[in-house]
Amino acid sequence: MPEAEAISRTRLARLFPAGAVTLNGVVLTNPKAKVAEGDEITITVEEAVEVATLPEAIALDIVHEDDDLLVVNKPAGMVVHPAPGSPSGTLVNALLHHFGGNLSGIGGEKRPGIVHRIDKDTSGLLVVAKSDRAHHGLAAQFADHSLEREYLALCHGVPDGADPRLRGLKGVSFEGSTVKITTQLKRHKTDRQRQAVVFSGGRHAVTRVRVLEAHGPVALVSCRLETGRTHQIRVHMSHAGHALIGDPVYGGRRRVSAKVSGADALNNFPRQALHAATLGLIHPVSKDMLRFEAPLPEDFRALLSEMAQQPG
Repeated sequence: MPEAEAISRTRLARLFPAGAVTLNGVVLTNPKAKVAEGDEITITVEEAVEVATLPEAIALDIVHEDDDLLVVNKPAGMVVHPAPGSPSGTLVNALLHHFGGNLSGIGGEKRPGIVHRIDKDTSGLLVVAKSDRAHHGLAAQFADHSLEREYLALCHGVPDGADPRLRGLKGVSFEGSTVKITTQLKRHKTDRQRQAVVFSGGRHAVTRVRVLEAHGPVALVSCRLETGRTHQIRVHMSHAGHALIGDPVYGGRRRVSAKVSGADALNNFPRQALHAATLGLIHPVSKDMLRFEAPLPEDFRALLSEMAQQPG
């Protein structure tokens, strides 16, 4: 296929059983069929179809937009993709309305190209492809982990290199003041909605954590991803004994004692305290280096302000 067409291998494979590929005028259904010099192969690519998801006029905090991509600062509480439990009100619904008819046929459908996701209750930056060429270029950068991604998180306790428990924990090492967590991740044996730390048979995952502020029982930390696995930061911080404030899945039933100043604010934080703050990438078409930052969300600032005012 001409590279400029930006047809993915997955989409190309779907064209064979659909009868869209011919070899010397005969329909070819086997993508592994042998060909010879002089053979003529014809591939018919249908026009992109409209998706069933409905556009919705939902306000978006757009950080950057050009002909090929868009970067949005997603609020906490917004689902990225429609799903049985969230059929509307999603980022995709909002993007369909924002783009109007200006959409390319990514994967054979007129839809925004969601290259990566962040959890419903995680806020922050997310890049969306508007064209096939952008979609493939961005996907390649996520695959080879060449993007810059920094998350800010509020966690229980303060990760400290002097803590013998943390230093003795498998998978934890130190690079100066930075905590490096290196494990493998795989689906939990009994809860398929969760990920679990393993040291064999999973997918390689590396997170680097640096403390930015410490206020008694809570710390604001920077988490930089070397890899991008599902729930990676949440799982790794829990493994390190510093689960995220408000995390209902990996924080267990961890609560701050009522005797601790600011306990109510910490125990009642309404979501996992995770924010995608920085995103750096190479523009897949212009090849310019782009870097975006999303400010600390209001709920983070309010909690940090309250904790900073607590005695001791």
